[in-house]
Amino acid sequence: MKKKNSIKVVVTSGPTRAYIDSIRFISNYSTGALGSLTADKLAREGFEVSFIYGKGSLLPKSRGIKAVEIETVAELLKALKKELRSGASAVIHAMAVLDYEPEKVIKGKVKSDRKFWAVRFKRTPKVINEIKKVSPGILLVGFKLEHGKGISGLRKSAEGLLKKSGADFVVANDYGQIRKGNHKAVVFGLDGSRVPASGKENIAEAIVDCLKERLC
Repeated sequence: MKKKNSIKVVVTSGPTRAYIDSIRFISNYSTGALGSLTADKLAREGFEVSFIYGKGSLLPKSRGIKAVEIETVAELLKALKKELRSGASAVIHAMAVLDYEPEKVIKGKVKSDRKFWAVRFKRTPKVINEIKKVSPGILLVGFKLEHGKGISGLRKSAEGLLKKSGADFVVANDYGQIRKGNHKAVVFGLDGSRVPASGKENIAEAIVDCLKERLC
């Protein structure tokens, strides 16, 4: 059995940004609350935690957590690969990663006298699909956010992500419930397990329990 303080876990959390010009950017909705709670619970359990977070994300309160701030998807990939190569045993990839970014970033500030401004977007790299390419044996927890799909839809989406990314667990939740303050999620395992949880504290606890069962 490994000592927990010898087990390194990387947690990604919060939003990512993509700049349109030197002043303006697009982002996605994420407070980072669940990621920060999970990092805190891991630290209290004695794990070594590296926390990669987007600007504006809530931060964990526990001492001893390594915090790395990023903005863009490219910065996320660079920071994540560095942590993976430093001996991480698990990744909890809770960050809300932009699927699209502007094809071209305009230098300086675009004047506000334009009536219309067309911006062409391109796909960003699928970060979760890169994790096991760098570290094949790592324990990976991914997240899937849907809207109005119900439990069967969440299960189908989670199963798809498990297959494509090689994740060991996927936390599936519904954006509509989150916005209403009723955060419910289901942790789907590659082995067919299903752990429902309600409330961010309980969801974070369920995630940490899954790691403890596999790593300790």
